[in-house]
Amino acid sequence: MTAPVFVVDAVPGAGTFVLEGPEGRHAVSVKRLQAGEELVLTDGRGRWAECVVRETEGKDRLTVEVTGEHEEPEEEPRITVVQALPKGDRGELAVETMTETGVDAIVPWAASRCITQWRGDRGLKALAKWRATAREAGKQSRRTRFPEVADLMTTKQVAQLLAAADFAAVLHEDRDHPSGALATAGLPAKGSVVLVVGPEGGVSPEELAAFEAAGAKPYRLGRSVLRTSTAGTAATALVLGRTGRWG
Repeated sequence: MTAPVFVVDAVPGAGTFVLEGPEGRHAVSVKRLQAGEELVLTDGRGRWAECVVRETEGKDRLTVEVTGEHEEPEEEPRITVVQALPKGDRGELAVETMTETGVDAIVPWAASRCITQWRGDRGLKALAKWRATAREAGKQSRRTRFPEVADLMTTKQVAQLLAAADFAAVLHEDRDHPSGALATAGLPAKGSVVLVVGPEGGVSPEELAAFEAAGAKPYRLGRSVLRTSTAGTAATALVLGRTGRWG
């Protein structure tokens, strides 16, 4: 079993390091780590250190010895999912499962048919929840480079993102669409892949036209229609497998 992961602002160098605060509490009181056990400290941006517990103190403090320092390179191709805002807590579910699967970036999108809208303080709180979910899911899945969760984007901003991608696709429910299946699309080995997941009501014709003008064609995943909270995870897994990142 791989060592549990804990997040620090800056990854320590060789020597000893004291882990305390919420992460220390989780290590001591939840994981119940003991002297001699291994753990990983990461900044969530690709830097990480292998460590061994030397001693614990109280309920939220432990001293570790750093035994190795590493830098994880960014994966290629880089996979970004543009996620239309789902209802309720299904947004956090989408972020959690996409993070566990291996997505590199998540872009919240205010699609025209979204029932949920992020405005004012409510929007800031919702975005903070998505980012916290990505962080916790990154730890849980033993990642050392967590996905970036961007600020909320408009359709115009998403179109600009798609135009700059090496491959861009809009996941579409029409199984007979001439673009065909994502499973047979030509994917790049390097660069960036951007996948757009629409809301429960679907991508509007105006949005689809704007995205096609930016170079993003509609593709289907399979014969069944997935919910907006699961489509991004399925598409990410498909791309990971086809590009060799899962292998």
